[in-house]
Amino acid sequence: MLPEGISLLSLDAIGCTSEIPETEPTLEGNAGLKARYVSDNFRMDCIADDTGLEVAALGGAPGVYSARYAGPAADPEANMRKLLAAMEGKEDRRARFRTVIALCLGGQFHYFEGVVNGELLKAPRGTGGFGYDPVFQPEGSPRSFAEFTTDEKNSISHRGKAFRALDAFLRTRV
Repeated sequence: MLPEGISLLSLDAIGCTSEIPETEPTLEGNAGLKARYVSDNFRMDCIADDTGLEVAALGGAPGVYSARYAGPAADPEANMRKLLAAMEGKEDRRARFRTVIALCLGGQFHYFEGVVNGELLKAPRGTGGFGYDPVFQPEGSPRSFAEFTTDEKNSISHRGKAFRALDAFLRTRV
């Protein structure tokens, strides 16, 4: 998705094997923290992201804690079970997936956001995707994210929207 002239290297490729703790209380904070860590320690420009599922009836939870909602060692199934239990009996099922990308470019930080609104299903549907995809139904669709093909999901997803905004920004710089 990135413009010509930009090389994307993985953390492994630059020798970064550290687990970068996500200690900030916001998606923006965690994305920026990870980008700053790589920029400061490896002296290169960096993009990093953080993503969360924000549920209206739960005051925005699990949000920044989406990956570890059921505890530090929790797996996606445990997170989904905890979420469905927390939603038991709730009428308001509005939710949104939100991704924030931090770009550290020449020491300057730029942020890009992508959001997909939808609602939580009462039971998982589909086998694709990952995380909360089986219980998230995007607005205007009769299917859960787990019932989308990868290409279909990428065309409307929160992460896809954030990366398209990053791409548009980078194209003005290259």
